[in-house]
Amino acid sequence: MLAVIPARGGSKGVPGKNLAPVGGIPLVVRAVQACLAARYVTDVAVSTDDPGIAAAAASAGAHVVVRPAAIAGDTASSEAAVLHALEGHADAEVVLLVQCTSPFLSHEDVEGVAEAVVVDGADTAVTVAPFHGFVWRESADEGGGEGMGHDKAYRPRRQDRPQDFLETGAAYAMDAAGFRTHRHRFFGRTALVRTDPARVLEIDDPHDLARARALAPLLDPVRTPFREDVDAVVLDFDGTQTDDRVLIDSEGRELVAVHRGDGLGVAALRRAGLKLLILSTEQNPVVAARARKLQIPVLHGIDRKDLALKQWCEEAGIDPARVLYAGNDVNDLPCFSLVGWPVAVADAHDSVRAAARAVTATPGGEGAIREIAAWLLGPELHHTPRPHPTPSPELHNSPAQ
Repeated sequence: MLAVIPARGGSKGVPGKNLAPVGGIPLVVRAVQACLAARYVTDVAVSTDDPGIAAAAASAGAHVVVRPAAIAGDTASSEAAVLHALEGHADAEVVLLVQCTSPFLSHEDVEGVAEAVVVDGADTAVTVAPFHGFVWRESADEGGGEGMGHDKAYRPRRQDRPQDFLETGAAYAMDAAGFRTHRHRFFGRTALVRTDPARVLEIDDPHDLARARALAPLLDPVRTPFREDVDAVVLDFDGTQTDDRVLIDSEGRELVAVHRGDGLGVAALRRAGLKLLILSTEQNPVVAARARKLQIPVLHGIDRKDLALKQWCEEAGIDPARVLYAGNDVNDLPCFSLVGWPVAVADAHDSVRAAARAVTATPGGEGAIREIAAWLLGPELHHTPRPHPTPSPELHNSPAQ
């Protein structure tokens, strides 16, 4: 059974759409993960013309099919991409078409359409959601509206109407031999596989993407990273390791407060063999002092944190998909788009929380880094009492970012 995920690079409605993160995970990666987690699926292929999408798909565990230009334009059909991918899988008995523009696709959805063909004997299958609305269309002749499939003069109660279903656009399954013959997704007997209407959303414009990001904390399973997910931890400083406040004395000198529990967490991460880095925008002595205290490297005075992070990963031989980056404010968002585990502290800016894959329960400067260490290394780190924040031992002239 081959699952094919079409993912062109040339979206006009939402530029770079298939790499846009929802819940901290690029759309194409979300689709790959759902397919890999589904029963029956033996191979997952991403059909793309875009090197960035190809790299993300391969990192997530999919096979990449390079789509030729002839079927990569705006008018190219998804069926054309699936037929092309099938050329390299002559032994496929069932083929799935899975759309990464449906961000809340679940592995149960994929299993449902697959089972309808493999077990129940349908020729094709599609995910649908119960639908009770009245559909209207503008009338070209009269300039008004006309009811589609219903008499606008008669308004039956919902329970008196036949059950309608909305095609979700998320997942389809086809008998492979029949698909090769008919070359479209709805031949023969089509099984309707119900899914949760709350999860139905297709991303076609920026407003859809904004809604998906707002819904992700409610609809995504709660998931924090484990040690096997992460090779490196990169930490913002101000607002992440501090409470984002600056104390100024009578001579204009400034102090920030850090949390001793965070120091214990960083020490545990270092002993566990994780690569560590502090990445800060401002060139401040306090940042370097804290890095020395924690015995980890620091890059500060950085204008483009994402470029610095990318270079650091390349030099260290670290896959960005296996990096956890912890931040709190909008200047951390470019780094969030680069790494596999963007993490926001509890009191982070709303846009940062929305873009994060995980959010701590603890605010910045109050032990959030200790909490992240406990995610990775085990719950025993949760049980040591957390001391009050204490001032960093070095003064500086401007707050770090």
